[in-house]
Amino acid sequence: SCNNDFSLARLERYVAMAHEAGVTPVIILSKIDLTTEASDFAAQAQSISPQLSVVCLDARSPEAIELLRPWCQAGQTVAFLGSSGVGKSTLTNSLAGNEAIATQDVRASDDKGRHTTTGRQLHILPSGCAVLDTPGMREIQLTDVSIGLEETFADLHALKQNCRFNDCAHKTEPGCAVQAAVASGEVDVPRLQRWLKLVAEDAENTKFLANRKLRDRAKNKPEKSVTKYDSKK
Repeated sequence: SCNNDFSLARLERYVAMAHEAGVTPVIILSKIDLTTEASDFAAQAQSISPQLSVVCLDARSPEAIELLRPWCQAGQTVAFLGSSGVGKSTLTNSLAGNEAIATQDVRASDDKGRHTTTGRQLHILPSGCAVLDTPGMREIQLTDVSIGLEETFADLHALKQNCRFNDCAHKTEPGCAVQAAVASGEVDVPRLQRWLKLVAEDAENTKFLANRKLRDRAKNKPEKSVTKYDSKK
């Protein structure tokens, strides 16, 4: 939403997860009726990737249907993901043409929602599109999304191929193509820092999950029964 709850770093997580899952990410910026700076929010969202579709709308407006029509055709499935209070349920109601889903206003103090939707719900629109409305997400941790991160940060991934060392950490190493791009102004420092943080988080979480699976597999492995052979028989 175009308010204090907007987070570019959080959007990058959603986009990486969508790319990893093989689905088309579309960023919807809601509540444009409450701001005069919708274009600034849109520019920030578009900075993630020029190939991304970014749509600005008022979830309660009839225009929302037309703006989302390219992705809401018969036979298509759309899943709304986002924090509580961004307007996922309100937008689903608008697309469905009814008020079947309960909604609440956000808290005035911080523009955060109150988790009105508590379960996943599938809605069939008059157009024949299926819309999955989901509960607001308090936190999203990335695990096993290396391909998704490569697609989301395609520019940085391309640069790292030209680093002198294959295990370059892109910080103080000599011959780092990424740091050279930072020095020339080609790469934004905050974007680089967010990328490094997500790559490290993904590697750590993926390793932890893999080790836990190995421990669980070893723990649940059935013991082989051994019968001692008696040569006197």
